[in-house]
Amino acid sequence: MMNMRAIKAIPLAAAVAAALTSGVASAEVTGNAAITNNYIWRGVTQTSDQAAGQGGVDWGHGSGLYAGTWLSNVDFSGTGDGYEMDLYAGFANEVGGFGYDLGILTYQYPVTPNFNFTEVYLSGTFSVVTLGLNYTVDAASGNNAEQTVGASGAFDEGDTYVFGSLDFPTQAGDFSFYLGSYMFDNSSKTFANGNEYGDFDYVHYGASWGKGDFTFAVDKNDIDGNNEVFGAGDGSADNVRFTVMWSKEFELM
Repeated sequence: MMNMRAIKAIPLAAAVAAALTSGVASAEVTGNAAITNNYIWRGVTQTSDQAAGQGGVDWGHGSGLYAGTWLSNVDFSGTGDGYEMDLYAGFANEVGGFGYDLGILTYQYPVTPNFNFTEVYLSGTFSVVTLGLNYTVDAASGNNAEQTVGASGAFDEGDTYVFGSLDFPTQAGDFSFYLGSYMFDNSSKTFANGNEYGDFDYVHYGASWGKGDFTFAVDKNDIDGNNEVFGAGDGSADNVRFTVMWSKEFELM
């Protein structure tokens, strides 16, 4: 599975696979590594349309419990913003053909800790359909622009992200069609610095095809190119973006 809409491209897939297929072994540890020409997360570039190197380690237990970490370089401003480190834990299982996954995920940015935030998530899969929800339960003070002058105003407590996908494994490769909606608690509010950024909620959609170690994807969002939070004023935020990723999973223990 290569589902970048729920959490990240590789770690959730590896963790769930380990949890559901461990069989004889009570637990296993897997690693993953990837290179992509653009790190797209929920329809938005996280690297200013530049390449990214990514990787992580996952632990999965036969009971369905899993935990892991994942890293990637990021560049939100075009001047370099260090790296992102995700830590997550959850429980995934399947009952009568219905698969479910719930857990907690924290996004940490050691170079720019004012961007840090934490979500709880829940998703369900039946046949080719997956639906899910992520809810922000905590955010660093740098995001709380209602109270902090100079804060960005995005990624605050109460943000909600909902998504859905249709995933078709075939002999020709794995095809996925996905749609997500990001709703921000601070959208359309007046911030402490006096700015009124208006409505910066957005919808994104796309499709991907994976074969072997390679995945190709196309993504589009409806962000206003002049939006002061995501638009960067250059009109490129809603451009169609094409990505190619090489990824590899391997057993560690």
